[in-house]
Amino acid sequence: MTLLTLERVSMYLLSMELDWNKMLEFGKEMAFRYGPNIVLFFAILVFGRIVAKIIKGTSVRVMKTWNTDASIQSFVASLVYVASMVFVVIAALNVLGIPTASFVAVVGAAGLAIGLAFQGALSNFAAGFLVIVFKPYKVGDFIKGGGELGSVKEIQLFTTTLTTPDNKSIIVPNSQMTESSITNYSTEEKRRVDLVIGVGYDDDLDKVKGILGEILKNCDLVLKEPEPIIGIIELADSSVNFTVRSWVEKANYLDARFYLYETIKKEFDKNNISIPFPQRDVHIYEKKKL
Repeated sequence: MTLLTLERVSMYLLSMELDWNKMLEFGKEMAFRYGPNIVLFFAILVFGRIVAKIIKGTSVRVMKTWNTDASIQSFVASLVYVASMVFVVIAALNVLGIPTASFVAVVGAAGLAIGLAFQGALSNFAAGFLVIVFKPYKVGDFIKGGGELGSVKEIQLFTTTLTTPDNKSIIVPNSQMTESSITNYSTEEKRRVDLVIGVGYDDDLDKVKGILGEILKNCDLVLKEPEPIIGIIELADSSVNFTVRSWVEKANYLDARFYLYETIKKEFDKNNISIPFPQRDVHIYEKKKL
C-alpha cells in the first residue's frame, strides 16, 4: 500500500469520526428535547391501558347487578374498552406533538359510515339491549309483539324468536318488537275469561242468568275470587247479549274457555234456551205485465 493510499484512508476515517461525533451530538440534543415527551407517551399508553381495563371491569360489574345477558355484557365491555383505548392513543399522540385533529376526523367519518351502513342492525341491537335490561318479556313468556303471537323461545342481540301455538318459529327483529305495543299474557298469575252469549228476545232472562251462574259455580277451573260477573251488555238486532266474566289461573285460560262454551251450549239445549244466529228475510215481488 502506497503512502498516498494510507493518507486517503486516514482522511476518510477522520471524516467518519467527525460524522459520528455530529450524530452523537444530534442524538443527545434530540434526547434532551423529545426524551421526556417520548417517556410520557409510553407512560400514557401503559397507564391508559390499565385505566381502560378498570373501566371495562366496572362496566361488567354494573351490568351484572342489572342481570344483563352475558352476551350483552361481553359486547358492551369490549365496546367500552375500545373507545377508551382510542381516547388514550389520541392523548398519547398529542403529547408527541402529532396533530390529532385529522385523526379524530377520520375516526369520526369511519364511525358515521359504519353507522349508516348498519343502521338497521344497530337499531335492532339497541332494542335488544333495552329488552334485556328492562325485561318487558323474558324467555318462556306468552306474548303478542311485533304483530306476532307466541311463546318467547330466545332473545338474541338483534332478534327475538317466538314459538306460535301451532309450533312454528317466528324470528322478529327487536326494533319491530319495541316500536309496537307488547302484550304479555304471562306477567300476572290470573287471567279473565270474557264471553259474550246471545239469547233470543223471547227467552226468560232470569232463567238464562241462573243457568250461567250454575255453570260457573260448578266449573273447577273458575276461581271463586274475584267473583264472576254475569250481566246484559247489549240489546242487539236479533239477540239479548249477556257478558260472562270469570277469573282463572293463567295456565287454565284456554281449557276454561273451551269448557264454558261447550257447557253453555249443552245446558241451553236442555233448557230450550235459543241462541239466535243472523238471518235475512228475502221478499220476492212479481211484476205484472201490462
